[in-house]
Amino acid sequence: MSASRSSPTRPPGTGVQLGATWIEAPYPVLVVDRHGGLVRINGAAQLLLPGAASGDWLHDRAPSWLADAHRRICDGLSDTRTGPLTGRVRDRLVEAHPTTGDDGDVVWWLVDETDRHFAETALADVQTRSEVLAEVSSSLLSTLNVRRCMEVASSMAAEHLAEAAVLVGPPQGRRHSLTFAHRGGPVTQSVRQVDVSGVPGLAEALQGFPPVPARWIDPADLPDWVIPEGFTSPVGSVIVTPLPGHGVPAGALILLRSGTERAFSENEEVFARLFAARAGAALSAARLYTEQAAITATLMNELLPPVLRNVHGVEYAGGYRASKDHERVGGDFYDVHPGADPSGETLVVLGDVAGKGLDAAVLTGKIRNTLHALLPLAEDHQRVLNLLNGALLSSHHTRFATLVLVSVHNRDGRTRLRVTGAGHLPPLLARADGTVEEVATRGTLVGALPTVEARTVETVLAPGETCLLYTDGIVEARGGPLGDEFLGTERLKRALAECAGMQAEAVVERIQMLAAQWLREGRHDDMAVVAITAPRASTLATGDGYGRYGGRNT
Repeated sequence: MSASRSSPTRPPGTGVQLGATWIEAPYPVLVVDRHGGLVRINGAAQLLLPGAASGDWLHDRAPSWLADAHRRICDGLSDTRTGPLTGRVRDRLVEAHPTTGDDGDVVWWLVDETDRHFAETALADVQTRSEVLAEVSSSLLSTLNVRRCMEVASSMAAEHLAEAAVLVGPPQGRRHSLTFAHRGGPVTQSVRQVDVSGVPGLAEALQGFPPVPARWIDPADLPDWVIPEGFTSPVGSVIVTPLPGHGVPAGALILLRSGTERAFSENEEVFARLFAARAGAALSAARLYTEQAAITATLMNELLPPVLRNVHGVEYAGGYRASKDHERVGGDFYDVHPGADPSGETLVVLGDVAGKGLDAAVLTGKIRNTLHALLPLAEDHQRVLNLLNGALLSSHHTRFATLVLVSVHNRDGRTRLRVTGAGHLPPLLARADGTVEEVATRGTLVGALPTVEARTVETVLAPGETCLLYTDGIVEARGGPLGDEFLGTERLKRALAECAGMQAEAVVERIQMLAAQWLREGRHDDMAVVAITAPRASTLATGDGYGRYGGRNT
């Protein structure tokens, strides 16, 4: 006769032989017969399953996952050696370890894994968030472009923190830069006027104040401009957090979740602030770099030599190469200051400041500005040099400079030059017959002694002849077959002799090519060269010293 399912078949106290200590075991223990009846239950199990007692059916007192597992073991469909089972008993996570006795009873040891599971989950969350923050920092700091940085920040926020994100940049007048990101959708950017006061906590976040708790924000109050395109579900939860920058706020971040998703938890709000801190630091660094790059570019353009063209029929061409290929400015410079009309003189200046790099370039800028202010006195080279010398001696700079001044006057088919050197290499004249002459001008350095002594020499260029001004970086270019020989003045003269009759721009290109070929990959000083070529017959006077449109080298 088979046993009835209405009540257990054996009275308590029979079945699996267990020691008396199991009653006091800290873990819940159930002894269940092959039919699913509770044979024994200790005190810990009674706390876990209130009301359970020997003689009850397991399926009436325990969760279905445990009763089903017991039935599979008793029916031979499962083996106790496969390991423990895990499931929930009320609000606790329990790991169930079965042991089968000789008479078919099963002892279930129930181990409460709730705290361990919570700790493991919390640790996994921390590890995941640490990985996300590391990825965020790496991605954001890999670019110094502000728009790209805003795009990456909003995209990663939508991917890791919410379903959609809106990054609001600092105000630009009455307008804000906005970057919208929607999980699985494109990132869009725009600059427009929006009412930030319509989003609770946004105006304060843009000023750097702490964020408003998400539970205080009613998603129904959000204005339409906050919702990215493609985010069609009603908003269910919102976070508004500032993006802290270096001294000033870098903007604010709005995170959105739809009503079908769970609301933001307090831990997620904290994580959002950590994310925002990294995004704000990256945006602030990108903006600082952009501002500094713009300032540097503006100042650099003022330090670069000008583009030279024809002035009153005379050809002017210049070339410059800094001592290091990655630099654009240095201690050599040149300028052409056109006369007010063809009857006036054009002043050409070429100089070399002691030193290299940006420090020397700063002094070249001061010299060029001072000479520009002294243009009304340009008829008297000696006076101009002494006034410049006084300005340099009274400044905080301790560097000196060499200069050559050339006043050019083209009239009646003749190009007259007044040349004054101040510690500089003498200019060279390329005559029409292929000969090369040195202009016998000389003088002392500028910015070194109380006064400047200089000699002015006048000469005339026939049509097509060229006057070449150059710095010592040309003749002191070290290279050649063994890499240790100077280019020298004689080689420069021979090359210039081959340029007879060439246009000024071609002459400059030939000299620069000569120096580059001589140097090859060797180190060198700053190099500057200017060619002044007299007009050929029937050449028309055009331009203004800086070309038709003016401007400077870039």
